[in-house]
Amino acid sequence: MITNLKIYDSIFDGFAYSFSAILAGICISIGCIVNLMVGGGIPGAILFTFGLITVVHYKYALYTGTAGFINEWKDLPTLIWYVLIGNIAGCYITSEVSTYAIPELIDKAQAIVQSRANVNEWQAFIRAIFCGFLMTAAVKFAREEKWLPLLFAVPVFILAGFYHSIADAYYITASNITYNDIIGPQVFYNYGMCILGNFVGCNLYRIKFK
Repeated sequence: MITNLKIYDSIFDGFAYSFSAILAGICISIGCIVNLMVGGGIPGAILFTFGLITVVHYKYALYTGTAGFINEWKDLPTLIWYVLIGNIAGCYITSEVSTYAIPELIDKAQAIVQSRANVNEWQAFIRAIFCGFLMTAAVKFAREEKWLPLLFAVPVFILAGFYHSIADAYYITASNITYNDIIGPQVFYNYGMCILGNFVGCNLYRIKFK
């Protein structure tokens, strides 16, 4: 997982980094697809783990695996424009292809997105903080070749009802719900809070008390 963020001078370097982020979005989307197809629950939560394992193994740029490792505030533009946007693009591409091949994914994704609209923005924010904390912990362990925490972290955040901003990017795009739909404004407002909450959660480990 790429964590040495920088402002790219070369268009080629920026493209390569964005492509890594797109691939990360695709990997997470595959996890979302299998989670939907098996009906969620424990089987879906466990199988979803394959997406994050793939991201970590190939060192793809994933927002929730990168946000906790930036060293300076000037890294934020790269995190947003290359990583987050690239992840969302990967989710969108995968949603278009997967819902064409497997149309029933649309209804399944809509059910999850509806549940996201049933909470307020602060509930979404708190749930995302928990997820972000778990993701950074999982990645830090995986970098040390300790994979067991990662195998637990993904099922934990799914079964606990925590929110992962890149997984939700797939569910939202696959659901075909837009801002103009009745639940649209709440869904997208909560999604913004999810992105922010993941960032906060990913960086909680930095807080140290003397």
